Amino acid sequence: MNEKTPLSLLTKRTLALAAARKITAAAESYARRRGWKVVIAVVDDGGHLIVLSRMDGAQIGSIQVAQAKALTALAFKRPSKAWEDALAGGRHAVLGLPGVTPVEGGLPLVVEGEVVGAIGVSGVTSEQDGLIAQAGAARLAKIT
Repeated sequence: MNEKTPLSLLTKRTLALAAARKITAAAESYARRRGWKVVIAVVDDGGHLIVLSRMDGAQIGSIQVAQAKALTALAFKRPSKAWEDALAGGRHAVLGLPGVTPVEGGLPLVVEGEVVGAIGVSGVTSEQDGLIAQAGAARLAKIT
């Protein structure tokens, strides 16, 4: 690159703390109405934790699982359920993929086609975790 060639810089959206808190609150509200005690993790587009909420009575093992589900959804830009389905379909190679937690409950957070972060939920059944994560992700659509 010579001195006259301009550098190309990308502009990207970033998930703000205020938005992450609203996403978490929506997910918590959904879980609370059903009497479910879960851990909710929201990460930014680099996989860094923004908000971690452990509801009273939620098992401590769900702390790491919620974060792992969020990181899976972020890294592969798809719900963690996609990997659960692949594994259930006999794709055992999924277990060898770095960073894959093949359990429903992780969703990428997307704004105008761009992944800005992810949410992960753990504490009840994987299907219920997925419903809670969806409630949180749906809140993002109302923010943007």
